[in-house]
Amino acid sequence: MGLGAKGGRTLSTCKGTVWCLWKPVLLLCGLWTVEAQTAGETKSVYFWETGPWGRCMGSECGPGGSQSRAVWCAHVEGWTTLHTNCLQAERPANQQSCFRVCDWHKDLYDWKLGPWNQCFPVSYRTGGRGSVCTRGEEGIQTREVSCVLKADGTPADDAICEYFEPKPRLEQACLIPCPQDCVVSQFSPWTSCSKTCGLGLQNRFRSVLAPPMFGGSACPNLTEFQTCAPRPCEGRETVYSLRVGAWTGCNSPPVRTTRQARRRKAKDRKGSIKDPETRELIKNKRTRNRLNRQESNFWDIQLGYQARQVVCVHRNGSSVALSMCPHWTLPEVFQSCLMPKDCLVSEWGEWGPCSKNCVDPSLPKGNRLRTRQVQQFAVGGGAECPELEESESCDPQGDEAPPCAIYTWRTTEWGDCRVEPLLSQQDRRRSNQTGLCGGGLQSREVYCVQANAELLSYLSNIKNKTEGQSQSNQKPSVPPFLSITFEITASQPVDNQLCLGPVPNTTQLCHIPCPIECELSPWGAWGPCTFENCDDQVGKKGFKFRKRKITNYPTGGEGNCPHLVESMPCDVPGCYDWQLVQLEECIPDDDMECGPGTQIPQVRCVNSDGKELDKELCSDAIFPAPIPCDVPCPKDCALSPWTPWSSCSQTCSSKTAEGKQMRTRSILAYNAGEGGAPCPNTTVLQEVRNCNEQTCTVYHWQTGPWGPCMEDISVSATNTTMSTSSDSATTVKSSCVMGMQTRKVICVKVNVGQVPPKKCPDSPRPETVRSCVLPCRRDCIVTPFSEWTACPQSCDTGANAQRRKQSRFRVIIQLPANGGQECPAVLYEEKDCEAPMICPGYRWKTHKWRKCQLVPWTIRQDSAGAQEMCGPGLQTRAVSCRKLDGTVADVSQCLKFANSMPPINQPCQLPCKDDCQLTKWSKFSPCSSDCVGVRTRKRTLIGKSKKNDKCKNSQMYPLSETQYCPCDKYNAQPVGNWSDCILPEGRVESILGMRVQGDIKECGQGYRYQAMVCYDQNNRLVETSRCNSHGYIEEACIIPCPSDCKLSEWSNWSRCSKSCGSGVKVRSKWLREKPYNGGRPCPKLDHINQAQVYEVVPCVSDCSQYVWVAEPWSAWKVSSVDLKENCGVGVQTRKVRCMLNTVDGPTDAVEDYLCDPEDMPLGARESRLPCPEDCVLSDWSPWTPCTLPCTGRGDRERTAYAIRLPAGGKDCPNSMQTEPCLLNRNCFHYSYNITDWSTCQLSANAVCGYGFKTRMLDCVRSDGKSVDLKFCEELRLEKKWQMNSSCMVECPVNCQLSDWSSWSECSQTCGLEGKMWRRRTVVQAPQGDGRPCSPQMEQWKPCPVRPCYRWQYSPWSECRVEEVVCGEGLRFRNLTCFVSDGSREGESSLVEEELCSGLEQAVDGDKDIVLEETCTLPCPGDCYLMEWSDWSPCQSVCVKAERLDFGPVQVRSRAVVAQEPENLAQCPEQEWQTRACTDGDCFEYMWMSNFQSGSSRVVWCERSDGTNVTGGCPPTSPPGLGGSCDQLCDKPKSFCSEDGLCMCEEGYTQILSAEGLLEQCAEIPVLEIPTAGDKKADVKTSRAIDPTLSTTAQPGWTGRAWYLQPFGPDGKLKTWVYGVAAGVLVLLIFIVSIIYLACKKPKKPQRRQNNNRLKPLTLAYDGDADM
Repeated sequence: MGLGAKGGRTLSTCKGTVWCLWKPVLLLCGLWTVEAQTAGETKSVYFWETGPWGRCMGSECGPGGSQSRAVWCAHVEGWTTLHTNCLQAERPANQQSCFRVCDWHKDLYDWKLGPWNQCFPVSYRTGGRGSVCTRGEEGIQTREVSCVLKADGTPADDAICEYFEPKPRLEQACLIPCPQDCVVSQFSPWTSCSKTCGLGLQNRFRSVLAPPMFGGSACPNLTEFQTCAPRPCEGRETVYSLRVGAWTGCNSPPVRTTRQARRRKAKDRKGSIKDPETRELIKNKRTRNRLNRQESNFWDIQLGYQARQVVCVHRNGSSVALSMCPHWTLPEVFQSCLMPKDCLVSEWGEWGPCSKNCVDPSLPKGNRLRTRQVQQFAVGGGAECPELEESESCDPQGDEAPPCAIYTWRTTEWGDCRVEPLLSQQDRRRSNQTGLCGGGLQSREVYCVQANAELLSYLSNIKNKTEGQSQSNQKPSVPPFLSITFEITASQPVDNQLCLGPVPNTTQLCHIPCPIECELSPWGAWGPCTFENCDDQVGKKGFKFRKRKITNYPTGGEGNCPHLVESMPCDVPGCYDWQLVQLEECIPDDDMECGPGTQIPQVRCVNSDGKELDKELCSDAIFPAPIPCDVPCPKDCALSPWTPWSSCSQTCSSKTAEGKQMRTRSILAYNAGEGGAPCPNTTVLQEVRNCNEQTCTVYHWQTGPWGPCMEDISVSATNTTMSTSSDSATTVKSSCVMGMQTRKVICVKVNVGQVPPKKCPDSPRPETVRSCVLPCRRDCIVTPFSEWTACPQSCDTGANAQRRKQSRFRVIIQLPANGGQECPAVLYEEKDCEAPMICPGYRWKTHKWRKCQLVPWTIRQDSAGAQEMCGPGLQTRAVSCRKLDGTVADVSQCLKFANSMPPINQPCQLPCKDDCQLTKWSKFSPCSSDCVGVRTRKRTLIGKSKKNDKCKNSQMYPLSETQYCPCDKYNAQPVGNWSDCILPEGRVESILGMRVQGDIKECGQGYRYQAMVCYDQNNRLVETSRCNSHGYIEEACIIPCPSDCKLSEWSNWSRCSKSCGSGVKVRSKWLREKPYNGGRPCPKLDHINQAQVYEVVPCVSDCSQYVWVAEPWSAWKVSSVDLKENCGVGVQTRKVRCMLNTVDGPTDAVEDYLCDPEDMPLGARESRLPCPEDCVLSDWSPWTPCTLPCTGRGDRERTAYAIRLPAGGKDCPNSMQTEPCLLNRNCFHYSYNITDWSTCQLSANAVCGYGFKTRMLDCVRSDGKSVDLKFCEELRLEKKWQMNSSCMVECPVNCQLSDWSSWSECSQTCGLEGKMWRRRTVVQAPQGDGRPCSPQMEQWKPCPVRPCYRWQYSPWSECRVEEVVCGEGLRFRNLTCFVSDGSREGESSLVEEELCSGLEQAVDGDKDIVLEETCTLPCPGDCYLMEWSDWSPCQSVCVKAERLDFGPVQVRSRAVVAQEPENLAQCPEQEWQTRACTDGDCFEYMWMSNFQSGSSRVVWCERSDGTNVTGGCPPTSPPGLGGSCDQLCDKPKSFCSEDGLCMCEEGYTQILSAEGLLEQCAEIPVLEIPTAGDKKADVKTSRAIDPTLSTTAQPGWTGRAWYLQPFGPDGKLKTWVYGVAAGVLVLLIFIVSIIYLACKKPKKPQRRQNNNRLKPLTLAYDGDADM
């Protein structure tokens, strides 16, 4: 199968190549294929093929399923054949058992992901590898992925997990950085010659800057040697040196003899004869001596001895006899030492109680401690004591642990709603804002309480009772949780820091309902004279009434409206009367056709309100009599009917004014000369009558305001109300009783004043008493006082301890109202804490040094120059722990609280006979004056030293020391910047404990601060008190107050935009002053600085409020008069005026423009005056309405009737006129038109909040003219619009900030740059035109400057080996106190150690103080390692200046120092060390070069920070070293080759000029080749290999980016080369075809017979972008 498959694939590859299209290649390919088949005839060309496995089928979930697949026989060429052609024995199975997966298996199985393996280069798979690494190498990481059972990790079939989730990827891309060679610094200068004469060596050194990684080259030699010979040596050269070896360990001394014990017993026997007093003194002395001796349990001190060797060595390193070094004094070879003892501690004690003593799983666990005691301290370099204290997390054990306290936020009740005035109201209403209403802001206080305090208290009581009952062997009679009774009260506040949840809001928007003003309709017309009560008419006077209605009910009911009824007394009252409806036609008397007659009136019975009633009720009223009339005969004068009576000129009558009504008639035709009734005089054509004859006396009832609600004892209803505070379910019982209100009601005569009540009618009299509900009394509710704040638990170390204060507070959660109990005046209490106790300080007490002990004489007696009773030794002393008062304390207290333990041993010297002995130095003498005098201290020789000449040498043994007196001169100077301007802190304003969060402006005079620093005469920082300064310069400053935007008052309302129907009217504001310093902002301004603050409200113009009133027609003026007939064509005129229409009729004349000009009656008419005996018609009636809709097919008509019939034989003209109904001429359609919404309208005193907006309905004619609404209402058109809608005017909410926090701790404990901060937060963000938040949310001020003291090591001394040339010795350093200003640039200065006495002895955090250590002083000729270099800068592993996932490192190294040329073979190996670091830099390395004189060239490798290095630069050849190039190679990425040519670096190609010179180096395009099976999203950079692997263990490199190479790793052309070649061939054929067609000679066109001229084509652009 495998061979067949290979053959098939080979054949298909040959057929699939492009070059197989060519005949020669086809022939060769065919021959090769035949050869392949011939060679393979011996093997089968058929093989089995299988398809994928199908889905697992089965009846149950889990194992036991079955799946199948297709199996067929195929030929190597790919076609399918019969099964018999394949070997049946090799046929694969087509069915297998499987695991049937169900949905619930998802919870049982999952993918198990293994760790990523080491990153291997892609070149390991492809077989190729690049020669040079430039940017790193692409690699592949693999991992194991398997499907497992979650429960125990048992492996399972991958198909189970693949059923739910695709198998995770097994490979991912990674990056292997290029090998990084070791990078070293430049060589130091040559050292001086190791010898002053003869042949020596000079050394120069360099250090390691970057270690080798990823298989890079190892570090080169860090040392270079060269011989030197300063001068020939005179005489014999010294070749021997005395070398001292290292001290051995401390050895035990030999066993002491029993001589001292016997001596002690003899002393005891002698002391027994002394008296008791002496015995007591001896006992006390022995007790003191026992304390001084090291016989305490904490120390087990045993003295031993150490030894060392002293040898004489040759300069070649070989040892020789000591006699070869006769010129050296031999040092001590023995010294006393402490036998090493390890620290011993006791077993761990019992665990202490858990710090968490309650049960709450949500809270973190507590801690518990256990300790152990020191039984024996470490001495002599033994193992130090381990930790003496151990802690672990814990939870309370047992069922008796109570639940933990739960803390929650509680709030007080909301305060009063405060309304912020609008910008336009700042000046007018700032002093009195009580009338403001609408939207506002209210606040409340938030405090923290213990939510389950009552439960915990109850459980504690139950526990105490249970314990008491258990002691008396009694059981509780009631189960615990069945007897819980809570006495609910306001919870006790606690510290706010105990509440961890989100803080509830302390402010919220609110709304004060605006009072609704009473709105009334206009007065109606006066009614008829009627009785006050028609049911009781006897002896009652009459009244006329007029009324008005409430159109908008006010807040508080209609009692807050003015009077609604006015009355006027009259003389003839009546409740019912006949009302004339119309007059019937005039009927002549005696059945004549013309002449005098009568008109019968048509009437109806109505009451005083005009309502029609039964006619029987009007039986007492006078029925209207028939009215005489006249039907003119043909020769009579014809008169028009009387006009209606005009409106009464007065509503009432007085002595100076009487009401009059008038009606008129006119002459329609004159009579005949003879026999006809003549026309009357003009005076008869007008009639006048009196009206409204009652006197002008108007009365009405006037009411006063309702009085306060008083308790009505007779009717009292006691109601129990529950007043529940926001703090808890506190129930307060208070009585709310029914009350009574009264008001004053008087009768008022208009324009006069109060009159007796009998003048006013009783029926409309308002009530004077009404019931009311007294508001419930509400007491103040206040929380209990909080617990007293804790006094400091820590003790004070000094005697000047300050007494601190403790406080407690309580919170008002409900303010009193309606006479309730007032709140207490004291909400905050403070008291002094008890005087803090002085800390029980501990100190180490050192006892007297014991006698100096020497190395036993038996050990050192053989050493040269040793004496038995003198020499160096060791002395010890006891150390104990004491309190500050001197009493003995436990050692553990000093270990915890005292300074480091004093040393218990020190070297000592027992003077020999010739040694000099001196006293200790005295104290320095006092200074006479600062900065001028000197002070001295002295010591003296003692004993035989006074006579020893050697001891009198003042150079070796000075007896006095002198030093200048300290100079205490200090100068102060400011340092740092000025702080923010800080206002002085004032008291928090409070009203009954409720915090006021209103319009608080933080401005005015404040102070800013600058730190002061104090220096001494040596420019060292000292405490500021030395300069008599409190640490600050204080300067007054001003915080400007914010000024709000100021607008003008509202302008006057504009005229209504429409004279008929609904319109709008507008008013606006102007800008008066812009805001500054954070004041409330202005609205948006237009181009003329007018604030865009407009108010638009709807207005309605009644279409009938102005009417045309026409006077009667004048007499005819006949133009062509027939004097006999008095008829003909004539003209009549009349006066037409626009008048204000009221309920009583037109009253005052107004401007004509207020009336509709379209409805204006004619002022003149021309017609023919009928002649005698002609027919006389009346005026035309109004046109009948057109039938809607206006289709143009209907007509309208008007009629007239004959007033005078014509004489015989004559006809009346047509008494009916018709005209067609045409749309928008005399026939109109009507529709409603809705206006736009008005602006949001608020109450008069409201500034914001909820309001309403309105819109109006207009009735619009089809020609667009607005007409009266009655036209649309008569058509009963649908009104589907909502005319009113609620709206919201955003309230001006000022920014509310929290109080300033307390000043923070200083950012630095010492130094110049310390700052203290305080911050605040936004409690309520601004809204609308409220004042914005201040940008200053934090303030800072400098801290007082304090010197920064620290312990610091002095440099190590040189290695000291006593008086010997070389060998093992000691070097020392001191622990000194330094002061600095805390800045990085500041220098440190050495100061007295007393200034650091309060600091723990530690250097850079290291408490292990090492002041001496062993060292080796090389002998002449030794080759040795020098000291460690400084740590190099932190360096990361980078590619293209991007850090990879490798930890940055630092490196240091030790170079070799050689002194003798013949000893070079004995030199040790150089060393280097690395350590991890943070924030490593990315360095790049590049070759640098310059020209020297004489065409020579210097080339070096430079790091990107400018450091010259060796190693790190690209491994390509550096710029030419052999000679200079003819052309200066200064182009980027170019270098001079060894052949003297300018070349480009790897990855760049040369671009040459016409002269063959290099112009630039262009980068070669890079083809990014992804790894096989990788998705773009899955590629990531990961750590590839361990940098510490050796070169042989690290994989190879091929690079992430490969250049376009035509040949593959196998040397064959790549597939893309064939594609490119085919593309080029097709492109060439295309170009040749185009050239052929372009060069081809065109055919001549054939001329058409009809040679029509072609019209030019014009393109018109229509704006379409597609053109």
